[in-house]
Amino acid sequence: MFKKALYISLCLLSFFRLTTSAQFKSDSGKYKIRLNQVGFYPNAPKIVIVLTNKKGSFSLQTPDKKIVFKGILKKSIQPNFAGQYTWIANFSAFTKPGKYVLNVSGLGTSYTFSISKNVHQQVANASIKAFYFMRASTPLLEKYAGKWHRAMGHPDNKVLVHASAVSEGRPEGTLVSSPRGWYDAGDYNKYIVNSGISTYTLLSLYEDFPEYMKTVKLNIPESGNGIPDLLNETLWNLRWMLTMQDSIDGGVYHKLTNAAFDKMEMPDKATEPRYVIQKSTAATLDFTAVMAQSARVFRQYEVQLPGFADSCREAALKAWEWAQTHPHIIYNKYVLNDNFSPKITTGDYGDGEVRDEFIWAASELFVTLKDIKYVHKINVIPDVKMPLPSWSQVRVLGYYTIARNSERVAGTGYKNIAEIKKRIVSYADGLIKDASKTAYIAVMYKKKANFIWGSNSVAANQGIALIQAYKLTGDKKYLKYALDNLDYILGRNGTGYSFVTGYGSKTPMHPHHRPSIADGIVDPIPGLLAGGANPGDEDHVPLPSFIPDEAYTDNDQAYASNEVAINWNSPFAYLANALEALQNNISY
Repeated sequence: MFKKALYISLCLLSFFRLTTSAQFKSDSGKYKIRLNQVGFYPNAPKIVIVLTNKKGSFSLQTPDKKIVFKGILKKSIQPNFAGQYTWIANFSAFTKPGKYVLNVSGLGTSYTFSISKNVHQQVANASIKAFYFMRASTPLLEKYAGKWHRAMGHPDNKVLVHASAVSEGRPEGTLVSSPRGWYDAGDYNKYIVNSGISTYTLLSLYEDFPEYMKTVKLNIPESGNGIPDLLNETLWNLRWMLTMQDSIDGGVYHKLTNAAFDKMEMPDKATEPRYVIQKSTAATLDFTAVMAQSARVFRQYEVQLPGFADSCREAALKAWEWAQTHPHIIYNKYVLNDNFSPKITTGDYGDGEVRDEFIWAASELFVTLKDIKYVHKINVIPDVKMPLPSWSQVRVLGYYTIARNSERVAGTGYKNIAEIKKRIVSYADGLIKDASKTAYIAVMYKKKANFIWGSNSVAANQGIALIQAYKLTGDKKYLKYALDNLDYILGRNGTGYSFVTGYGSKTPMHPHHRPSIADGIVDPIPGLLAGGANPGDEDHVPLPSFIPDEAYTDNDQAYASNEVAINWNSPFAYLANALEALQNNISY
């Protein structure tokens, strides 16, 4: 039986490789010339990777084939993960704005790209507008959504308290109202843990670049209300998050969900009962952190949002107190399903270790309230590690917050501010060390281990870490390496895809995303970041290759490489918008 299954799998794999090879053969030059398919800033580095086995020349050409720049390919210092060397075309010295293609002698031409100021503005805006398309509990009107307009789904005004979530005053079956929020990923459920890091990242984009973000216009229903559109979009999710707190005891429900995943249908057709599920320590601390941050950010918009900052502050304090008395309530759906019904089989976001959540929450409360007791209560620097942020590892988010607000808390007597800044810079230095030697000249390519489920968020979060180091030091080298990772996401990678729907010449057309599958429109919703190369094979959908950076397929069933998720879009939105804001400081 095993041999038969293996034989079938190998046949399928061979079929995918053959069809892929045929496609690439007919598109040879474009496939073998890997570049940021959107384009380049005039004065920034302009690096293109060429897949060939010999040294050669290249030329930069206008669409009418006028040659404007010539160069010689340079062999990569290190081979790629397949053991093959790449060749590098560097035309950084060419700065004239316009539309161009790269021609490689004997190979062909690349996709057309631009050199221009604000070259990433549209994709940067779309990465935030994507959250509007993820809104629950509202219709998306054609005025704002274009051809992707749709009816309202999941009003969530009559949500059941699940047996696992029973508390004083809220017995099983109690109806609670919990509208708004963002659909988490390819599914229609809403999860506090993943909403936490996603919302934090967007709010941090505003904290780091407030003047630039005030200029970003997204054409959403709230546009023009005196609040930046980025913050308007986060408000849609924040108002939902506030409804997930039990007003009696301060604990926060882990998620709002169906019992099982919806079918591949539009949101208004998905009408199964919805539940709030068990309160958890991780969800409550993530909520604490985001509400403390929101209290700080929205204080300046008191006229437009009277009392909102105070509400966030009070919610954060109440959640913090619940977590002090419930320090290890871990969400585990298998344990819950053995004890309660209906069984809940949707996404987990279970986290068995919550020390990092305590660090993050304490850091946000410390900065917002300027009260040192929070960081004295928690061991903020428990070891020398600097783990890249993810939904299950949020410690460094607290470090970013303390570092960016160091002047705000300078008078509190906290003695670790300098050490935290030092660690952020040291971590960034470790990221960039030898990155220029890799086959694709990017931080992302230093380790095979970076190519995991949601690998594109790894690239984006590495970019954020580098931008934090730039903000602390003013050293432009960090921006260059952050831009390399943006180039990676937009096409300079082992798959040849620009991973953002609608932006680039070869983009995902079949993401694992229910509205994009069910709406009957050929083009998927724009601005969504696909998960990216992942050889883990968790979904058992055949891949064209198991080489780490090539393990991607544009298949709407391939949730392990082609799903979308708010915690992937948010760091990409930060990276793209931050580089737009800082473009004049990037040089080659």
